Amino acid sequence: MPPVIADPSLLRVLIVLVVTQFIAWGTLSLPAVIGRAMAADLEMDLTAIFASTTVLYMSMGLCSPLLARPFVKQGGRRVMIAGTVLAAPGYALLSTAQGPLTYYAAWLLLGIAGSATLSTASYIVLNEIAGLRARSAIGALMLVTGLSSSIFWPVTSALSAHIGWRSTCLVYAGLLLLVSLPLFVFLLPRRVHDHLPPSSDAAASAPASTPTRSTFYLLVGASGLNAFVAFGMGAVLIELLKAEGLSAAEAVGFGSMLGVIQISARAIDFLGGGRWDGISTAIVAGLALPVAMLLLMLSDGSHAAIGGFILIYGLGSGALAVARATMPLVFYDKAAFAKASAQIGLPLNLLSAVSAPILVELLTRYGSNAPLALSLACSCAAVVILLLLRRRRPMRAVVSS
Repeated sequence: MPPVIADPSLLRVLIVLVVTQFIAWGTLSLPAVIGRAMAADLEMDLTAIFASTTVLYMSMGLCSPLLARPFVKQGGRRVMIAGTVLAAPGYALLSTAQGPLTYYAAWLLLGIAGSATLSTASYIVLNEIAGLRARSAIGALMLVTGLSSSIFWPVTSALSAHIGWRSTCLVYAGLLLLVSLPLFVFLLPRRVHDHLPPSSDAAASAPASTPTRSTFYLLVGASGLNAFVAFGMGAVLIELLKAEGLSAAEAVGFGSMLGVIQISARAIDFLGGGRWDGISTAIVAGLALPVAMLLLMLSDGSHAAIGGFILIYGLGSGALAVARATMPLVFYDKAAFAKASAQIGLPLNLLSAVSAPILVELLTRYGSNAPLALSLACSCAAVVILLLLRRRRPMRAVVSS
């Protein structure tokens, strides 16, 4: 089977999704970078500002199962177009926020839009188009989109310093309408079709039986716990590094390195060429997270230890991001992937929703070791669940890995 980037039609779709996911995730990083400025302007405390993440992921999670049928019936292109059209007014509303009511209303709108445009939607589109190559295609997509924070954190900081955070919101609304929307409308296929006709090979590659409900719950548990850590740490990382003794500029600098390191981990997984499945990746990467948390807890503000934390955590979380997206492919065939992904999206986003405010509250009340200890516990629990999942892999997955 040729590499996914050698297929011109698939490469075009990958480029569209890379650019649009880059913009979609990058623009949502506002509170992580300029949360204190927003808090001062809106007269809200920092924990309340970071609660926007809760609203965002709660609305995404609740909407995700409702989109299973539209994804199957209408195709990914139409759903992602609708989500983009809805996201731009969300940023416009955020730019006019005067207090908690309008602030959270804007994030509610962005969450509804995100359920139709963010990661799950892009994975469903790639699964529709790439078929048996979906895991490699998703890996290729994530190889690039992981840089969104490395680029958008400094950009957001610079834009806000020059034009204010409200005008920055309007700039991001313009990016969605002038860049993302035309790409979806003109370059994504109007209705995706399988590249590969039904064959004995394709049938042989599908899981032999429908996964049990308990397997679904284990997938949710492992993915959810790791997502809790990843999304929570992504939101509070800069503030966490400040609490470790770094200046604001140093914290942004170290934080911006994270995306590059995460990309390196995803590159290793992508270049593996399918030699291991999502479960194997998740177990190895999951072991790195507790090590990273312990290192930072014992760092005592050392720049070397903080650098080690960024390196180890970046490698682990980068590979885990790919694993979370591809683990359902181990158990669900192509036809069931969209429905399963949408169902997993509900608990996954709900856990992601509560992560940032919980970690921020622990950070502000008890210092940096408290959120690190909780992240350590969640990471260890996730590894245990992944070891249970490994025993349930279909024979096809065991042989191929």
